[in-house]
Amino acid sequence: MLIRPERPDDVDAIDRLTIAAFEPQWFSDGSEAPILRALRASGELTISLVAEDDGDVIGHVAFSPVTIDGSHDGWFGLGPISVRLDRQRQGVGRALVAEGLRRLRDRGARGCALIGDPDIYGRMGFTGDGSLTHGELDPSAVQHVAFSGPSPRGEVHFAPAFDDAGH
Repeated sequence: MLIRPERPDDVDAIDRLTIAAFEPQWFSDGSEAPILRALRASGELTISLVAEDDGDVIGHVAFSPVTIDGSHDGWFGLGPISVRLDRQRQGVGRALVAEGLRRLRDRGARGCALIGDPDIYGRMGFTGDGSLTHGELDPSAVQHVAFSGPSPRGEVHFAPAFDDAGH
């Protein structure tokens, strides 16, 4: 498996992968692929990595800027992340996240936030300690990992593409 930045010729495969990976999920509203398209169009897709195996895109992860209490301050959001259904639970997603976080650190980012299952992302170093909030969501699902400086406190807002696509 090779993890690399997305290329223009990956976009359709990423779109199909994202739709297929999120379609069976109870929490999905179908906006994940449109979010990725909107992030690309707005220039806010800071890091976009694919996992490739035998020439096939089997996973994808996106990172984009977030604000915390109205300030960007070097923080990024993780997501959407998708892995082909037949390759889930094989470490593809974990490898994509680890490489994305490494690249964010190398860029001088202060940290990364996400909304997700604490049981999954806690194993990757994220914490949902209540210091970040997002609307009415359970604070344990609003997670972060700090690379430098103190952990942030406040309301996290993802790139406008998330709101524009129905989130």
